[in-house]
Amino acid sequence: MTALAVFALASCDKFLDQEPLSQVSPEKYLLSPSQLKAYIDGYYTTGDYSGDGSIPSALGSGGQSPYHDDDATDNNQGTNNRYIKDSWTVPQTGGLWSFTRIYALNYFIQNVQPRFDDGTLSGTEAAQYLGEGYFLRALEYYYRLRKLGDFPIVTETLADDMDVLTEASKRAPRHQVARFILADLDKAISLMNNNVAKTRISKNAALLLKSRVALFEGTWEKYHAGTPFVPGTSGWPGAAKGGSVSYDNAAEVSFFLTEAMNAAAQIADALSLTENNKEINHVGMTKSNPYYDMFASHDPTGMKEVIMARLYKTDLTMHWFNHYCYHGGQTGYTEQFEKAFLMENGLPWYAPGSGYQGDDLINDTKVNRDWRWKLFMLGPGDVKAIYNNNGINEFYPDAPQVYASDNKIATSTGYIQGKGRSMDYNDQVMGKDLTAFVVYRAAEAYLNYIEACYVKNGSLDAKADAYWKALRTRAGVDPDYQKTIAATDMTKEVETDWGAYSAGKVIDATLYNIRRERRCEFVGEGFRLDDLMRWRALDQLNGFQLKGAHIFSEKMLPLFGDLLKYDQPNDANNNVSSPGDSEWLLPNRKTKSSQYYNGFFFYPAHYLYPIAIQHFLITSPDKATASESTIYQNPGWPLVAGSPCE
Repeated sequence: MTALAVFALASCDKFLDQEPLSQVSPEKYLLSPSQLKAYIDGYYTTGDYSGDGSIPSALGSGGQSPYHDDDATDNNQGTNNRYIKDSWTVPQTGGLWSFTRIYALNYFIQNVQPRFDDGTLSGTEAAQYLGEGYFLRALEYYYRLRKLGDFPIVTETLADDMDVLTEASKRAPRHQVARFILADLDKAISLMNNNVAKTRISKNAALLLKSRVALFEGTWEKYHAGTPFVPGTSGWPGAAKGGSVSYDNAAEVSFFLTEAMNAAAQIADALSLTENNKEINHVGMTKSNPYYDMFASHDPTGMKEVIMARLYKTDLTMHWFNHYCYHGGQTGYTEQFEKAFLMENGLPWYAPGSGYQGDDLINDTKVNRDWRWKLFMLGPGDVKAIYNNNGINEFYPDAPQVYASDNKIATSTGYIQGKGRSMDYNDQVMGKDLTAFVVYRAAEAYLNYIEACYVKNGSLDAKADAYWKALRTRAGVDPDYQKTIAATDMTKEVETDWGAYSAGKVIDATLYNIRRERRCEFVGEGFRLDDLMRWRALDQLNGFQLKGAHIFSEKMLPLFGDLLKYDQPNDANNNVSSPGDSEWLLPNRKTKSSQYYNGFFFYPAHYLYPIAIQHFLITSPDKATASESTIYQNPGWPLVAGSPCE
C-alpha cells in the first residue's frame, strides 16, 4: 500500500482512521451499509481542527475553531506571515501537496460505486454513504484548489510504479479541478437525501458546498484574469511544462456563476432564516434569541436554517473554545470591522442622519446598529454567563482589558468576539465545552446567489432581491438596500474594508454592499480570508494597520486609570500602542520588535501556497533536479527551499 508515496510521502500513515488499508481485503469489506458507514465515519474527522480539507470542527485543546480563521484579516486582530515577504518561505518537505485522505476516499469510491451499479449494494442507506464519499472527496479537492490552485485529478488508487505515479502527478488547470469538484458534488446530490440527522452530510449540504465552490472559482477566475493564477494566461506556469489548455475566461466565469446560482437557489427557496427576536442575553432575561442561540447552544439542529452542525457529548468529545474566549481570549474584532455595520435605518455610519453615536465608548457603537453587531460583539457591561453560574453574574469591565498580558483574559482590540459564545457557565470550564458548531447554514446560499447573480449579470433579479431583503430584515436593518447603495461613499469605505477593492481597483457601490452584507452576516465564521483571496482584494495592502477600540478618547481613557503603558524607555514594557501614532489602539504596533510594527504588506505570490521541494525531486527524472519535475511551482515561488517569494 505504498502506491501514493510519490504524492503524499506518507506511505507509513494509516489510510483509515480505524484500520489500515493493507489489512482490508476489498472482496470482504465494504459489502454492507454498516461497513460503508464505518469507513466513512472515519473521515468526519475527530481530531483537533486544523483548517484543512476535513469537515470543520470546534475541537482543539488550544481553543481551535473556525471562529479564529478570520484572525489577521480586516475583521479580526491577528498576525500572519502572509503579510511579510521573508517570513513565509518554500518548505523542503511536507506542505499541502498531500493525497492521503484523497487516496483513502478513492479506494472507497472505486470499490463501492461498481457494487452499487451492479446491485450488490442497493437502497437509500448505501446510496447515502456512497454520496458522502463523493462529498468528502470534493471537500478535500476544494481545499487544494483554494490553497494550491492547479492540482492533479486522481480518481483511483494507483499501482506502486514510479512511471505511473509520476505521470499522474501532473497538475490539472484549476478550472478543470473545479469542474471535477462540481461533478463529484453532483453525484453526491443525486445519491443523498435530507432524511438524515443534521450531524451527517446531506443533499442540502452538497448543494450548499456546490454553490460555494462555484462562486469561489467563478470570482477567482474573474478577478485574477490576466495573471499567472488563471490557466492559459501570460506567465501561467503550466505552459512551461507543455500544459497547453483550451481556456475561455468569460465562458468559465459564466459557467461557474450560473452553477452557483442554480445550487444556491435550491437551498434558499426551501429553507427560511432563523428568527432574530431582538432579545439580547442579559440577567433576568425571560426568553432567548434564536439567532444568537443558533451559534451558542448545544444542539441547533432543530432550526430550519441549520443544514449541518457538529454536536459534542460529555462522554465522547468536548472542546475548549469558550474556555479561551470567556474573558477575551486575546482576540477581537477590529475598528475597521465595526465601521462595516450599517445603522438600523440602513445608512452607513458616516451618512448624514445615520444616528451613529461614535466610538468614544465601545457600547456607543451598538446604539441604533445592525443587530449582528449588537448580538455578536460583547462589550462593557455584557454578562458573561446567565445559566449554571451559581447566581454569580460576571460582566465585561468598563475598561476593556487591552493592556493585559494574560492571553486568556485579554482582548486584543476591545471589541470582544461574541459569535459562538455560550451563555452557559459550564461551557467555559476547561475541556468541557459542548457548544455546537454550525458547519453549513442556509444564509450562505442567500448570499452566494446574490453575489453570483450580480457579478454574472450586472444586476439583481427577483430572487436576489428577495434574499437580500430577508437577510437585512433578520439583521434588524431597513430592507431597502438601494437606500444604502445611494448613501455609500466609496472614498470612506476603502479606508476600512479590504473588500472594497479587486485587483487594486475600487469596485462599484452595489457590489461593495453585497460584499458588506456577506462580511457582516458571516461575522466571525471564518469566511473572510477566502473571500478576500477570491476577490483579489489584497493587492493594495501597503503598510495597513489593524485598529482596535478608541482607547485614547476623552471618554474612554479615564476608565483605564494608570493601566495603559506606552512610550516606555524600554518599549518591551509597553502594553498598548502610543497615542502619538493613533487615538485608536494599534495592536500590532506596541513594540518596535514586532515584525508587523509597520503594518501589513502583501505580495501576489501569497495568493497561493508554495509546493515543498521534495515533491519536485521525487517527480524529476534523476530524483535530484527540481526544475525537471513533471510538476511546477506556484507563481512567484522559487524552487529553492527556505526562500521567500520572488
